[in-house]
Amino acid sequence: MEDDTALLEALRKGDEQAFASLVQRYHASLLRLAMSYVATKEQAEDAVAETWLGVFKGLDRFEGRSSLKTWIFRILINRAKTKGVREQRSVPFSSLEGDGDQSEPSVDQSRFASAGNWSAPPQSWEGIPEDRLLSAETRSVVDDAIARLPDMQRAVITLRDVEGLSAQEASDVLGLTEVNQRVLLHRARSKVRARLEEYLSAAA
Repeated sequence: MEDDTALLEALRKGDEQAFASLVQRYHASLLRLAMSYVATKEQAEDAVAETWLGVFKGLDRFEGRSSLKTWIFRILINRAKTKGVREQRSVPFSSLEGDGDQSEPSVDQSRFASAGNWSAPPQSWEGIPEDRLLSAETRSVVDDAIARLPDMQRAVITLRDVEGLSAQEASDVLGLTEVNQRVLLHRARSKVRARLEEYLSAAA
């Protein structure tokens, strides 16, 4: 928050370098998140451009009740959500909180540690060189698995595991209860892990 204070002062004084730094820091993250709500990259880019305009116009109204990052991500979701509805890609946002709740079984919590990370690597990883696990091809499999998730699962895992937001920050950004955020994250992680296990087993 101290960093936010100094940055906000610079931004409110019209410091172009500070704004450029902010764009550089979050632009790619915003684009990834926007893709959870719209059909094409062009629409996502439009939502991000509108977000930066909203940030620029709204700086004087930002009250600091959340982090600057959380506030920016919220603006993005509002813009992307509007575009998604316009393109008939989204259902009403309030109905997304329980995304998948009725149709999917609960994920086995024992597969994850209390912090949410995997409690143990899959058996299929044994003997696979680290450079293989970290390869561009493996990352592409993970990215594809995330892209195939239901919208809210994709948004939650993107915020938590790709962008590194805390559970509270992700819940605030998406307007979810912490319980639903946790359920969606476990389901998303389970599906991504299953796809990765399948890929690594086939490659072994």
